[in-house]
Amino acid sequence: MTPGPSPLGRRSFLLGGGVLLLAACTRPPLTSASGSTPISVTPSPGPATGTPTGGTPGLRGAAVDVQPAGTPTGGTLPSPTHWTANRNDVQPAVKVTAARLIEALGTWGTGGGGVAAARARVRALGQDPALVASAGGVVSTAEASVLQVIDAQYGGILSASASVLVVTRTWTRARDGSIATGGATYDVRLTRASPHWRVTAIHPSVPGSAVVQSALAHTVLTSGTISLPPASAADIRSGHVHDSVLHALLTLSATYRIGVSVIRSGHPTYVFGTNRLSDHPRGRAFDTWTINGHPVVDAATPKSLVTSYMHAANRVGSYNVGGPYQLSGSAFFTDHTHHDHVHAGFAF
Repeated sequence: MTPGPSPLGRRSFLLGGGVLLLAACTRPPLTSASGSTPISVTPSPGPATGTPTGGTPGLRGAAVDVQPAGTPTGGTLPSPTHWTANRNDVQPAVKVTAARLIEALGTWGTGGGGVAAARARVRALGQDPALVASAGGVVSTAEASVLQVIDAQYGGILSASASVLVVTRTWTRARDGSIATGGATYDVRLTRASPHWRVTAIHPSVPGSAVVQSALAHTVLTSGTISLPPASAADIRSGHVHDSVLHALLTLSATYRIGVSVIRSGHPTYVFGTNRLSDHPRGRAFDTWTINGHPVVDAATPKSLVTSYMHAANRVGSYNVGGPYQLSGSAFFTDHTHHDHVHAGFAF
């Protein structure tokens, strides 16, 4: 996307005396609705597991935890884990608020399925239970379900409003013990409120039906160096992703291991806070959240790795490359929305 209105400052939370003060960074346990079987929670690894001295639940350092604790076998679901924001994030409390809501919608133990139970879980977070109506297929009557947040990146961050793109995968267990896998990306809209940010809307990804894949699309989907979340893979299978994006991904993946967060569906239609149409819903852009396994947002990720990737994206045809650093040239931009990923947009 192209830059939007002036965003928030990089740090609107306090750092003092070794304590991070983040109003919304609470970490409620993932449990099923009242009267149903509780789910055991395996905390995410990293420095923010639990509540260490001088730390805050919901924050983590450089560790990238994109795999669940355990692998489903014979009707066994993976253990739920809470997504945690990076310490270098802009307004991490906003992302944690969005991620906790989506986790609550898609995770329950035996007997915790259905709309009423989902509304109760959302209410327990202090959010509006009416949001369940717009959550899409993540809420079901399956016997049990686990939703894992792969990444949460900004679709936009302004002083009083935000869009957080919550990228997920899911496992659901039917009453016969069979497990179905899936996942979606959710554009979660929030407004500033006291004491916490408030979720105002949820827009799930709608990739479209799969079509016969081109050879180019098949190569991207089966690449060992391109990691695609479920919604982005479905975007490609739908045939709605432009060849310029597919060519760029393949070319870049010859040099880099690419962790894609968003391609088309689940992204705001317009550049956040503006009336300018984004390249994403037209299938002419992709966002990268990890490069060679290093999160773009993390302070420990070498700057040279991110900037070399941004230059490489421009060389393969991107006219609009955004990221955490301002590079020389009209094709490059930076803002707080793009502090956590590299955007590559294509004109055709």
